[in-house]
Amino acid sequence: MGSNKLSVRHLRAVTKCWLLSEIIRYFFMKLLHADAAAISRAADVLRQGRLVAFPTETVYGLGADAANPEAVAAIFKAKGRPADHPLIVHIGQLEQLQDWAKDIPECAYRLAERFWPGPLTLILNKRAAVSELLTGGQQTVGLRIPGHEVALQLLRAFSGGIAAPSANRFGRISPTCARHVAGELGERVDVILDGGACRIGLESTIIDLSGEQPVLLRPGAISRQQIEALLRTDLLLMPRTEIHAPGMLAVHYAPVTPAMLCAAERLQEMILQLTVEKQRKVGVLTCRYSLQECRNVRCIHLSDQADAYARSLYDAMRQLDALHLDSILIEQPPQTEAWQAVHDRLRKATVGVL
Repeated sequence: MGSNKLSVRHLRAVTKCWLLSEIIRYFFMKLLHADAAAISRAADVLRQGRLVAFPTETVYGLGADAANPEAVAAIFKAKGRPADHPLIVHIGQLEQLQDWAKDIPECAYRLAERFWPGPLTLILNKRAAVSELLTGGQQTVGLRIPGHEVALQLLRAFSGGIAAPSANRFGRISPTCARHVAGELGERVDVILDGGACRIGLESTIIDLSGEQPVLLRPGAISRQQIEALLRTDLLLMPRTEIHAPGMLAVHYAPVTPAMLCAAERLQEMILQLTVEKQRKVGVLTCRYSLQECRNVRCIHLSDQADAYARSLYDAMRQLDALHLDSILIEQPPQTEAWQAVHDRLRKATVGVL
């Protein structure tokens, strides 16, 4: 009888190990180091109307053939993305701008020549042939040339536009490395090109050039001041209630764990209140205070420099979210222009300010 129990136990252990190895093998078949062969394979997958996750300098994108409505629809299904949320089309060279947009203003070329390849998306009036599925039912289309060599090589190999929102489930934290994509969308994507960690870590700046005056829809690594200096005009600000581009919802880029912004001077007080008085497990993101971890507190210290903070923010949020805590407290960063894009993402990722 004892040997039979041992055999059953052994069989279960072997089965568990086999299942685990099959799961790992399944994901590693999709997760490819972004060398020439992998990029060529990914381009073939795109031509077949399937999904490829790839790195950009901002975040990892979930890519599909932008000219294939069925492939574009697969992006919305994989992310659980509402149909009225437009996608950004990534192109490989400036000449392709006219394949997607019409009535292109001179200022668009000035911005493109200065900031492309790079983290800037331009909203332009779309050509009639561009599917409204791609544009969320709008008469405009978002376009950019990404500033990442893997993305550029993929675009050259594919020879067409690649529609690519961030490679995560809708509304959740954007991925800044390949393992983020594998963990969240592994079963929904056909190939994941691993090009390392993203250099910037926050989504692109978005400028709407479809009207009479440029409008800032989303701040990013290219600042409002840089654009205004180049165009020699002020940028208007779009009301947050109107969805004209990705990332404009009031709640976005959010962890599952409820997260709150906390003024620096109140951080220690709120940690004590939550952990001692309410006996909650709390995660803390801080950039200026030196905090010690204790039994109910998990702390991640980020840089006090805006660029480095932005590069690490989403990964740090994912680390704390994975701990299944009760709350996440995020210390409010400095209120300066350099931190504008970070503040935009934190406002959308949190449920309030303490």
